[in-house]
Amino acid sequence: MYTLEMAYARMRSLQELADRSRDHQLATSHRADKARTARGDKKKR
Repeated sequence: MYTLEMAYARMRSLQELADRSRDHQLATSHRADKARTARGDKKKR
């Protein structure tokens, strides 16, 4: 039997996973931007 509580727990776990994934993607893209900027500065000098 699938209850409302089970559905709510599943939705909450999926939301937590999505939040962790989004945070990880933001951190990764921020590091990549910093690395690109550092490389770009070296080329200009």
